[in-house]
Amino acid sequence: LTRTMMNQRLRPSLAKSLLVGLCCLGIHGQHGASSFISPWGYQSSHHGPLQMSQATDEAGSYDPQASFVSEADIASQANDFVANAATDVIDLPDEISNSFMQYALSIILGRALPDARDGMKPVHRRILYAMHGLGMGPNTSFRKCARVVGEVLGKYHPHGDTAVYDALVRLAQDFSTNIPLIDGHGNFGSIDADPAAAMRYTECRLTKLSAETLLDDINLDTVEFLPNFDGSEYEPSVLPAKVPMLLLNGGAGIAVGMATNVPPHNLGELLDACLAITKSNNEGGEEVTDNMLMNIIPGPDFPTNACIIGKSGSRKLYTTGNGGVTMRAVMHLEQVATGKKSKRNAIIVTELPYQVNKAALLERIASLVNEKKLEGIADLRDESDRDGIRMVIELKRDAVAAVVENNLLKKTSLQTSFSGNFLALFGDGTVPQRFTLREALDCFLDFRFKTIRNKCAFQLDKADNRAHIVDGLMMALDYTDEVIEIVRGAPDQAAARAALMDEKNERFCLSSAQADAVLKLQLGQLTRLNGNKLTDERNTLTENQTNLRNLITNDGAVRDVMVEEFGALKNKFAQPRKTKILPDEDEKLDIDLVQNERSVIVVTRGGYIKRMPLKTFESQNRGTRGKKGTSNTDISDSGDNEIAHCFTCNDHDTVLMVSQSGIAYGLRAYQIPEAGRTAKGAPIPSVLPVKANDVITSVLPVSRFSKDEYIVLATEFGWIKKTPLAAFEKLTSRGLIIASLVEGDRLNWCEKCTDADDILVGSSRGQATRFAASSLRPTARTSRGVKSMKMKTHDKIADMNVLTGKDDECLLVVTTEGYGKRVKTSEFRTTARGGSGVIAIKFKAGRLDDRISTMRVVDEEDEIMLITSQGVMVRQRVKDISCQGRSATGVLVQKVGKGDRISTVSIVPKEHDDVTA
Repeated sequence: LTRTMMNQRLRPSLAKSLLVGLCCLGIHGQHGASSFISPWGYQSSHHGPLQMSQATDEAGSYDPQASFVSEADIASQANDFVANAATDVIDLPDEISNSFMQYALSIILGRALPDARDGMKPVHRRILYAMHGLGMGPNTSFRKCARVVGEVLGKYHPHGDTAVYDALVRLAQDFSTNIPLIDGHGNFGSIDADPAAAMRYTECRLTKLSAETLLDDINLDTVEFLPNFDGSEYEPSVLPAKVPMLLLNGGAGIAVGMATNVPPHNLGELLDACLAITKSNNEGGEEVTDNMLMNIIPGPDFPTNACIIGKSGSRKLYTTGNGGVTMRAVMHLEQVATGKKSKRNAIIVTELPYQVNKAALLERIASLVNEKKLEGIADLRDESDRDGIRMVIELKRDAVAAVVENNLLKKTSLQTSFSGNFLALFGDGTVPQRFTLREALDCFLDFRFKTIRNKCAFQLDKADNRAHIVDGLMMALDYTDEVIEIVRGAPDQAAARAALMDEKNERFCLSSAQADAVLKLQLGQLTRLNGNKLTDERNTLTENQTNLRNLITNDGAVRDVMVEEFGALKNKFAQPRKTKILPDEDEKLDIDLVQNERSVIVVTRGGYIKRMPLKTFESQNRGTRGKKGTSNTDISDSGDNEIAHCFTCNDHDTVLMVSQSGIAYGLRAYQIPEAGRTAKGAPIPSVLPVKANDVITSVLPVSRFSKDEYIVLATEFGWIKKTPLAAFEKLTSRGLIIASLVEGDRLNWCEKCTDADDILVGSSRGQATRFAASSLRPTARTSRGVKSMKMKTHDKIADMNVLTGKDDECLLVVTTEGYGKRVKTSEFRTTARGGSGVIAIKFKAGRLDDRISTMRVVDEEDEIMLITSQGVMVRQRVKDISCQGRSATGVLVQKVGKGDRISTVSIVPKEHDDVTA
């Protein structure tokens, strides 16, 4: 077939190209097509020269009147051709296979996959090098992106301008790369997948990171340069990277039969890993194990600040080169105003998973709500601006925030997975290879080692050449008169050069370079001062030559340079980690990985909770003001921000939270969100699946689930029960029912006790009873319990306390109309459970509606905060309230206005020896 085409004046290379191209157009036959119709209307045949097709005229052009040649006829002729093929005919399947392999290699090596050494694809490398050649440094003015695209297309990248501009845009997007390599000016797209403005409008320049870590040593013979596509220019085969750019900004690409998807990482963590591995390679260095490496780099660091759930996916990706990392949006619960006075719970999304389109996400949520596949959502809006993302998902009043949040995570891309696939070009950029985290770092470090060696060799060569010139100049200065005489006596410059290079000269003989340098000297440079400068320069060159030769011959010296370089880059460019790594709920978290530090847990009456490290509050002297432990800037919400519970515990302790509906929740202290001193904290429904109409009434820290301790629970209707503390050891954040309540009853009190303690229960009508805790029979977790005391009609329990039997214990009694007193607990004798009790306070005459608000055990040094139903607050010292007998009416503690009453009395957290709250 090739010979036949040559008879028609077709070159063999053209014949091969036609075979491949026409086969792709649909030639039929066994084992690929062996017969085709050329674009000129000729039909090839094994019977001889090319014959006219039935659809062509004698001139070979298309004839519409000619008879039609069916595909079946073409296939039959192709089969005959294959059966009678000569030995010198091109084997089309082999030709197609070879051509396709060349195409595949071109895509793999030249377009789709990044190089493991500098982390760049060819298009990215050419863009940065072209900008460097145009002088577009970080300190220069911005220039049009169209100028860069034209430079890249004309010199290095013979492809479409759209591909080059899209690659340039990605390098400038801070939501696509951890640290952008190009500083963009103008519209470069958004997280809503909005396209960038046309290249004629946008401007760009290099960032400091790209200029200093990728292009700083490009002109020092650190890397190999190759001819461009037409041989008119040279371009670097790889950039002399100083940081592992492949892992820093990641990358994605689809080649022929393979693909890569590398997530971005934190620069500081990568440089720490490089430092550790480099130091371990020196003699006596500690080996860096895989566990140590993954402690330094715990997971990817995405630029969109979303959270990572668990470490198992990252570990699999790092050890096998293939794995998925679960990403979750950053959300919190807020109360947003829906009118002048009304408020509604709303889920606020402030950060999205990597590569999630915000506009598409909002459409997906709206679609699920309209299809009634997502319940509990009342409104949805996007309040994002230039300051950041803010998606507001308003909830219906009866919706459980935790349930709605879980459904959003399950059914939308608020929680998604990044499917990582570590694949890049190794072996000097010629071998596609799947790699692990350690292999990627080792490849970069080996490349950086060679780059420094190449740089040293280049600098040593320049130093040697300069030293050679300086030696010639110094020799000329030593024989100034003779040199001047030789130059003055020479007929021309060539003769003078030859005389200076004369080997027969016994006093000096210069080389060609030295002679040229001497001839360029001016008379003013023959002074003694200039001779001293040359001597100093020669000494400096000798020192530099010694250091450079040491770097070329001593591997340890090169690693010391790398360690110093990595440390300097970390101090200059490292940024805090953006992506938090949360424990996976489905995994058994190794508690040993969490440090058991002391923390302060604060719960407010408005339903917010937070954890603060104890070191936030340093020890202070008596009488100082102290530090603010919570936010109280909004006067209208000051009652909600008031502290209801505050205690210190270890991060490994279990925190039991009991709601008024009889459900108990348990979680480790370190699982409570950490917040600053003045922060409001996280809404409890965002931490626990608490219903909107439910309230957390008791919070208890438990360090050890002892068999000798119990939990005492009391309700408003007078039911009381005692359950072993060990029954709550396996309590989780999902919650368990711990008391069966009748309709209208509320579980308001929960305390720890032992059989040696007493229990004091007081009613709102002023009665109180004290009985031994041992008289309560331990019951099952879901039981209702027994009656604690006999109460009159419409009476209810006001408070419950556990008494330890100390002689100096006092009971603070405060009524709803503002009267109060202190009573010694010893005045309440121990009786049998179920009695009507004794008088705890006698109400003032004429105040028929007065009731007990609080009956709480206090110390003399305590302070209390009284809050009325209208939000009026008074802070008082307990010792200022007089101690009286049981039947006394008390003193006026707080003046209460008409229609107002004391609703809450709380003890202000004490100033301990180690913390001031």
